[in-house]
Amino acid sequence: MVDFAGWSMPVQYGSIVAEHIATRTAAGLFDVSHMGRIRFTGPGTAAYLDSLITRRVVDMQPGQVRYGLMTNDAGYTLDDILVYHLRDAQQAPYHLLVVNASNREKILSWLRRHPPRGADSQFVDLTRATAMIAVQGPRALEITQPLVPLELQSLKYYHTAETLVDGQSAIVSRTGYTGEDGCELILPATQATAVWERILAAGRDCGARAAGLGCRDTLRLEAGMPLYGHELSEALSPLQAGIEFAINLRERIFIGRDALVLQESQPLRQQRVGLALEGKRVPREGYVVLRDGAPIGTVTSGTFSPTFDRPIAMAYVEADAAAPGTQLAIDVRGQPIPATVVALPFYRRPK
Repeated sequence: MVDFAGWSMPVQYGSIVAEHIATRTAAGLFDVSHMGRIRFTGPGTAAYLDSLITRRVVDMQPGQVRYGLMTNDAGYTLDDILVYHLRDAQQAPYHLLVVNASNREKILSWLRRHPPRGADSQFVDLTRATAMIAVQGPRALEITQPLVPLELQSLKYYHTAETLVDGQSAIVSRTGYTGEDGCELILPATQATAVWERILAAGRDCGARAAGLGCRDTLRLEAGMPLYGHELSEALSPLQAGIEFAINLRERIFIGRDALVLQESQPLRQQRVGLALEGKRVPREGYVVLRDGAPIGTVTSGTFSPTFDRPIAMAYVEADAAAPGTQLAIDVRGQPIPATVVALPFYRRPK
């Protein structure tokens, strides 16, 4: 157990590798209650969020979830977030923002500094009143289904609904951060332990396991997913990260938009890439990337991949060294370890 943004979080329950493999082959159960959950209500909510987020919000239909960013005036990332558009039991629409734990207070402060005009939108922080459980892997929906009356297979990827979980009002979404299929459950904090135990028991025979932060990181790295504080930050343009799909610039006005338009018109100095290393030595954040012995970039995340049985990393490198197949090296404690640029993601789940 470690402290993470004020939460006591499990790095591992047993073996990180065993938890990783269980998620890839059966299911992993992750307590992600540390993620911030902010609910927005009022007729002006969609327009308000549209003015703050890089992804278009005003055209979202109830039941949709979108990945996007909140950027500062310079176009750099305050946080990467998920926006949910939902209807409650009375069919009243509302939005939910899921933010990174380490950025929750910063985002709440940003919202207070940029309030909606008038009183047509309000927000409330539900983080401590609710829990969030991610069930990920090829058997995830199967072992969660007995607790949910909604047919989970009918829920489209990146869609969500209010429903019941173990008889309690909850939100279920077909989302995750592992590269696998699965769902995420938002439910009253008082019900979390019982639901966790029931899902874990339902998955025991198929090899499901409780999984911690350690394998969550190896899974998302294999899936090429950026992590705030590593591949995303207030010091980096999101355009360098190669996530243009999460940035809608045309016919929109949002904080940071003009700066991103300017950045888009200029050549990228650095780009995010995947690197596959030779040998067994693991690259770590901050290690220098070399070309012909000269530094051209920095590792942002690195691990030993349980799926591919080799070290992998993500890094920012000079744009002319970002093409797949480019031969580079990483300085691992004074020794240059050969590395090849590969297309992201490293891992795609089987169809």
